[in-house]
Amino acid sequence: MSRGSASGRAASLDDADPLGRFRSRFVTVDDVVAYLDGNSLGRPLAVTPARLARFAETAWGGRLIRGWDEGWMEEPERVGDELGRIVLGAGPGQVVVGDSTSILLYKAVRAAVALDPSRTEVVLSAGDFPTDRFVLQGVAAELGLTLVAIDAPPDGGVDPEHVAAAVGPRTAAVVLSHVAYRSASITDVEAVTAVAHAAGAAVVWDLSHSVGALPIRLDGWGVDLAVGCSYKYLNGGPGAPAFLYARRDLIPRLRQPIQGWMGADQPFAMGERYVPDAGIRRFLSGTPSIVAMQPLRDMLEVIDEAGVDAIRAKSERLTAFAVELVDDLLEPFGARLASPRDVGLRGSHVTVDHPAFPTMLPALHRRGVVPDFRRPDGLRLGLSPLSTSFAEVEAGVLAIRDELQVAR
Repeated sequence: MSRGSASGRAASLDDADPLGRFRSRFVTVDDVVAYLDGNSLGRPLAVTPARLARFAETAWGGRLIRGWDEGWMEEPERVGDELGRIVLGAGPGQVVVGDSTSILLYKAVRAAVALDPSRTEVVLSAGDFPTDRFVLQGVAAELGLTLVAIDAPPDGGVDPEHVAAAVGPRTAAVVLSHVAYRSASITDVEAVTAVAHAAGAAVVWDLSHSVGALPIRLDGWGVDLAVGCSYKYLNGGPGAPAFLYARRDLIPRLRQPIQGWMGADQPFAMGERYVPDAGIRRFLSGTPSIVAMQPLRDMLEVIDEAGVDAIRAKSERLTAFAVELVDDLLEPFGARLASPRDVGLRGSHVTVDHPAFPTMLPALHRRGVVPDFRRPDGLRLGLSPLSTSFAEVEAGVLAIRDELQVAR
C-alpha cells in the first residue's frame, strides 16, 4: 500500500462511515493531528462544558443542599441503570456509579471471596493491568488467600482452557479483564464464567477496555460481578467515577468491606450500627461525585443514539485498517503487531512493538500524533469509534513510520 493509495483508502472509508457524523460532536484542537489514545482518555463532547456550567449555576448554585432531596441521592443508581441498559446488557437495579475502578474492584473482590470462606484461592492473569494485580495482592495479604496466576500469550489473552486448568475446589474467585489492556485480546466472558461456575467459583470482570466499544451482555452471560471505568470509551473525563455491577440474585448475599453511610439502608437515620441497603446501593460508601457524573450522562445519550453494535462494527473497521497500515508501513522497519490478527478477537486498540518506541513519544507529540506507550516497547493505537477517523489512523501510522526512518 503506497502513501497515495492509503490516503485514498482512508478518505473512502471516512466517506462511507455511517457513524462519521458523530465526530463533529467532540471537542478537537488544531495541534492534534491524530488522537490515538481514546482507550486511555476519551475526548470530551462539545456539549459537556455547557452541561457542567449549567449544573454549577442552576443545580448546585441554584438549589444548593436541596439538590440531594431533588434527585442527587438517586443519581448513582439512575446513571447506573442507564449504563446497564445502554452498554452493559443489565437490567435495572444492578449497576451503581461511584468511587474509582480500583476501589470498586476491591469491593467486588472482597464481596466475591466472602461468598464461600472455605475457598482460599483467587485466579488472575499474570499480564493483567497493574491495578487489578495490585488489588488482588492486597486482598490476598489481608485474608491469607493464595493467588493463582495464568500466563497468557503477550499478544493474546486468557481463554476458557487456561481458566479450566487453573480453577479447582479451592478457587473462591476468578478475576479477569474482558479486553487485555496491552494486546486488546478479547476474553470470552460467557465461556470463562461458565467454567468458573462449574468449579463453584465466583467471577469478577474488569470491563474498562471494552465498555462503550464492544457489546456486553452481563445478564445474558451469567456474570456475578463486574467493574469498569467511564473515562475511556464512555468519555466521562479524567477521574470520572467508575461503575459496579452485581447480579440481582446475588446482591442480598454480597457484603462489601468499606461500610459507609451512603450504602446503609437508612443513610439519614444516623444509626449506631451499619445495616446495608437491600439493593445495589450497598456498594456505595461515601458521598458520590454528582458533578463528575454529568459528562457520562452526555456520552450515554450519544452511544444510545449510535447503537453499540454499530459502534463495534466501526471499531472492527478501524482496527483492521490500522493493522493493514502497520503491515505495510511499519513492519518493514522491524515493528511487530502485538495484538490478535483476528478482528473478532481484538478490542478497539492495536498494539505494535518496536525497540525504538520507548523514546519516541515526544517526537510524535511534536507532530501532533498522540498514541499511548506500554512497557516494555509497545505503542497502543487506541481507536475510539465515535470520535476517531480513518484519516487520523493513517496520519498517525505515517508519523510513526517517519520516526522509525529517523531512528534507523
